Amino acid sequence: MFLHADFGHVFFNMFALIMFGPLLERFWGPKKFLAFYLITGIGAGFLYSCISFYHMYDLHQAILTYIAHPTPDAFTIFMNKHASGQYYSNYNFINSYAENPTDPSYIRESIDFVNLLFQKKANVPMIGASGAIFGILMAFGMLFPNTELFLFPIPIPIKAWLYVTVYGVIELYSGVRGAEGDNTAHFAHIGGMIFAFIMIKLWKENRQDFH
Repeated sequence: MFLHADFGHVFFNMFALIMFGPLLERFWGPKKFLAFYLITGIGAGFLYSCISFYHMYDLHQAILTYIAHPTPDAFTIFMNKHASGQYYSNYNFINSYAENPTDPSYIRESIDFVNLLFQKKANVPMIGASGAIFGILMAFGMLFPNTELFLFPIPIPIKAWLYVTVYGVIELYSGVRGAEGDNTAHFAHIGGMIFAFIMIKLWKENRQDFH
């Protein structure tokens, strides 16, 4: 939560914190706000880790299946499912492998490729406060749903609840889609929103008027 990839990463996270955090801090008080920020951030990491574990387990099983029966067709299927973004960069090898299906050197190279893919994906860290930031967005949308926001450069006001809903749907779609090369932890964002929803319901914050 306290490490970021670069200046732009930390800037936009902290910009969102400055935009939406102060009103929640005044509403809850600093101690409760800090607890909320930390718990949603940790919860985001927990959900992301669970989903990442599932994906890595699925990848590992696919690798074991391929190693047990390495063929050009099986390699092509593996590439399309688990490394579609690298298919065209390895197109020549795939064709050569198809033309020489029993050549030990091609089989060994294909096995090395799938093993290296697993190592690369297994050693990608998740950093950033985005999970907690999305928790704050969720809380803002729930507690101040009718507050109007302007999204630059669109000069049309949008209510907070709609903004949060649309953003959440986009993150969920992006996470499920799982585009090759997308290094954004979308499920961490969803995790922050889920834990924020749960905490607000547990705290039973009731308001007679919503702003």
